[in-house]
Amino acid sequence: MKYIITVILSIILIPICNASKTPRQDKETVTSEAYKLLSLQEELNSYIAGKDARIGVAAIINGRDTISVNGTAEFPMMSVFKFPLALTVADWADAYSMSLNDSISFNPNILIEDTYSPMLKKYGPGLNRMSFRELLEWSLIESDNNAADILIQAVGGTTHSEALLKDLAGDLEIRIGATERDMHDDPSLSNLNWSTPLAMAVLFDRFDREIRYRSASYSDISAMLEECKTGVDRLASPLSGTGAVIGHKTGTGFGNPAGGISALNDCGYIHLPNGKRYTIAVFVADSPYNIEETAKLIADISECVYKYCQSLK
Repeated sequence: MKYIITVILSIILIPICNASKTPRQDKETVTSEAYKLLSLQEELNSYIAGKDARIGVAAIINGRDTISVNGTAEFPMMSVFKFPLALTVADWADAYSMSLNDSISFNPNILIEDTYSPMLKKYGPGLNRMSFRELLEWSLIESDNNAADILIQAVGGTTHSEALLKDLAGDLEIRIGATERDMHDDPSLSNLNWSTPLAMAVLFDRFDREIRYRSASYSDISAMLEECKTGVDRLASPLSGTGAVIGHKTGTGFGNPAGGISALNDCGYIHLPNGKRYTIAVFVADSPYNIEETAKLIADISECVYKYCQSLK
């Protein structure tokens, strides 16, 4: 299996402001950071090369330095698509001067009974009205499939949702082409919702640096991402007890008879107590490992990137 490895170094020498620091010391610091980044790339490449699954990783550190392994390959997003979907909902609501507290009515017949839906389990099949805020919370925090489909319908379907995303974030390699019902009826349609690791890392970086501050709607989405309850054994695992803040969205595919899983993902932004921040996207597809073993792959990759960012001055 061949992997595409990308490392972009964009470390810029900053004019000297501290008289005690010489230009040579600054150059040495930059050289050291560049070496560390190359070492991280080698570590990730070596780790991924030894695994049977198809793995893609991208990380953007401090909105500047980018590293990726297999970062331009297409991967099924699974429930990670609920993050770009949420952005289109906020964009749509703001465009019509609506609040996330406004409610939406829907036909209970659109609800799927035998899918992952803690919302449906709580309220029952007669549910037909809910606020945008509640639907987004169910979709982002709990990864509820029915909540996502109601939101897709509200903004005009997958085609309109993808168009809104393009207007919001530019022509990133992220596509939304299937609803949860579509994927429920035909699992192969999950491939219509795809992203590259680099594109998702860029989207989270733009969101963390700028989009989240555009309006209250986007700010609320950020708070929901930071309350995500799914996939605690993935990106968040090595961050426990460190004081780091993580806002993320997970995605989980379909199991197979051999015990493997079609896809397992986790993508988000992370702020460290040392002031460093980064976004990271990890996609795993066609994994022969069970869900716990596959989640460990994501956790290990997360730990590598965390340790690198923790070491930065």
